[in-house]
Amino acid sequence: MKAMKIFSAKKTMTKIPSKLLLFLFSILFSFQSWGSRILVPMDEAQRDHLKAYGLAYWTLENQITIEWLLNYRGGSFLIPHLQRIEEELLLRNISYQVLADGQVNKIKSEIADPEVNMEVVQLEKAPKIAVYTPPNKLPWDDAVTLVLTYAEIKYDKIYDSAIVNGILPKYDWLHLHHEDFTGQYGKFYSSARMQSWYQQEVQRSEAAAAQLGFASTAALKRAVALNIRNFVIGGGFLFTMCSGTDSFDIALAAQGVDIQEAIFDGSPSDPRAQEKLDFNQTFAFQDFHIIKDPMVYEYSDIDGTDLRTQRQITEKSDQFTLFDFSAKWDVVPTMLTQCHVDVINGFMGQTTDFHKEFIKPNVLILGENKAANTAKYVHGSFGQGTWTFYGGHDPEDYQHLVGDPPTDLNLHPNSPGYRLILNNILFPAAKKQKRKT
Repeated sequence: MKAMKIFSAKKTMTKIPSKLLLFLFSILFSFQSWGSRILVPMDEAQRDHLKAYGLAYWTLENQITIEWLLNYRGGSFLIPHLQRIEEELLLRNISYQVLADGQVNKIKSEIADPEVNMEVVQLEKAPKIAVYTPPNKLPWDDAVTLVLTYAEIKYDKIYDSAIVNGILPKYDWLHLHHEDFTGQYGKFYSSARMQSWYQQEVQRSEAAAAQLGFASTAALKRAVALNIRNFVIGGGFLFTMCSGTDSFDIALAAQGVDIQEAIFDGSPSDPRAQEKLDFNQTFAFQDFHIIKDPMVYEYSDIDGTDLRTQRQITEKSDQFTLFDFSAKWDVVPTMLTQCHVDVINGFMGQTTDFHKEFIKPNVLILGENKAANTAKYVHGSFGQGTWTFYGGHDPEDYQHLVGDPPTDLNLHPNSPGYRLILNNILFPAAKKQKRKT
């Protein structure tokens, strides 16, 4: 009987097509392990921090689990030592080290020490990414699309029609940037109403709103904001920068309230609009005051941009500091603040940072500008999901103006300000973490 079983097994093996065997052997060879692990350092030894995130994302796309060593050498990555991965590291010019088992064990023992502020987090699955971006891009570029492209991380572009038609559940992570969810066209009426790009944007927005069955751009944007809010409630990850932060919360607070003057939507604003705002609907801010005057380049008093003039904060002195969290107890904020420096050069935007007095008490401040006494980088949860707001427009362009060329990230491969963006990209890939008690 044993002989019969052996013969039967051999007979079965001979039936495997030779082409299939060749394919299986090629896969095995391409991912052959040469050693224990690859350490991708994220401290000053790293040649290209930004592409290192892209490599981590690419590895996850290939269904390979990796480890994020929080606070170890700037938040390094520990990756299986596979031939294909090492080839990709070389191709992308990313610094790395090959470690033997003993070296890996020593690092993990160091991290496991309860007296050491470090932790190991498994990254398991590449999140599906969407970037909310208008088809004409307005006269600006978007820091997030710039860094995703540079890091070679895949993303889909979506806009209003896709969102109101229910596309968001397809994605894990959504980014908003220089956008106006209040329907006031960025409050550029005073400075740009005679410029062609502004006029074209108004025409395009009004036509899109009408096509989707909305009475005005403001009505459409409120619906989009509500859909995004529901996306987060259902477990989505939201990351937003610049005016995508405060204008989003204002739109949520003003659901059903006309806060736009007639120049924007054809009808006068509600004289009681301020008192009708519902701050229970917002993510980050409360008790702020809207600014309805179309000649004023502000949505509300949340933004701290003017403090640069009031407190004589110059480009050289404009910096923000990341808070130091307990890696073993506060894993999420530790992931979001991984960087090789603690103090980062500031950068402006339509919304540069946030007055602290309007931030809800349950919101976590990740980074603050001490000179301005403002929050630059904040995070919180809403429903089953999370959101992160990051003030400013471009981390490597202090005051990005209309018509300025896009930032060339080949000149800034170690940008700490851009690293914070990419921390948010990997955050949804982490194995679910429970706060320790």
